[in-house]
Amino acid sequence: MIECTVDKDNNRFLLMNKRTKKNVFEGFRYTTLTIWLFIVAFPLFWIISTSFKPDAEWFAWPPVYWSETPTLANYANVWTGKEEYAETQYIQSMQKPWIALGNSTLIAFISTTLAVFFGSLIAYGVSRYQMLSEARMFQLLMLRMVPPIVIVAPLSLHYSTLKLLDTHLGLILVYFLTTLPYAVWMTKSFIDEVPLEVEQAAEILGASKLQTIWEVVLPLVRSGLVATFLFILILTWSEYLLALILSKTEVVTLPIELSKYEGSTEGRVYGRQAALAVGITIPLILIGVFIRKHLARGFSFGMVRK
Repeated sequence: MIECTVDKDNNRFLLMNKRTKKNVFEGFRYTTLTIWLFIVAFPLFWIISTSFKPDAEWFAWPPVYWSETPTLANYANVWTGKEEYAETQYIQSMQKPWIALGNSTLIAFISTTLAVFFGSLIAYGVSRYQMLSEARMFQLLMLRMVPPIVIVAPLSLHYSTLKLLDTHLGLILVYFLTTLPYAVWMTKSFIDEVPLEVEQAAEILGASKLQTIWEVVLPLVRSGLVATFLFILILTWSEYLLALILSKTEVVTLPIELSKYEGSTEGRVYGRQAALAVGITIPLILIGVFIRKHLARGFSFGMVRK
């Protein structure tokens, strides 16, 4: 009887230790996630709050986290051109943000579509026919790891010769080529998860190879393609260095337009910068909201293997 009582006490003690360790781990995890969320979310909050601040509160100390007199003047000045400094060199050097928004939208969506389309074709060939070895695939990905600053000088010379400087086509081509390795690498991982037997069954039923790819494979990896598309779209939408070197005045993207506020003759106009930054961020957030189901499936695709 005494030994049974001791065993029960030991089991109860071990169970309590397990629960305590689990609670400590859960507490540590949630604390870490909370701190990380604050680190990530605070800059976004600061940009939004600054976009509503009057001029006097941009440099206030102690800092004003949220203005007691919020205003839409920064948005009006940036997006409608109602600027009180309309005759200054700073304003004269700037395009209307709507033009930059149109340029960014056109360039980002076309280059991303091309990268995902051709990347999917190459990825299918690599996955099903081993067109490239694993070593070659790694080398392909490493091409994207080359810092852009290394290639901008020779690229600008070639672009000048081909008359592609400061053109939509020039930026579309360079974004397409620099993001293609990502598209191939990501899409291949999704296609690898589609059983080959599914394609063989479709071909036995009379489907051609093209029909099999279009009606069987692509629908199965659709969520992965959406995730790849959004990932590459974010890269091209926010790219700065290549756009700075390869565009002058005719084709200006939103990141370049945003940087012009940093060197204005009136000083750093943080409120207008923030208003423009919110305009740059909102389209990506809206796209993410509308396709969130595909994103969740795409980023988790293939995580559970049989």
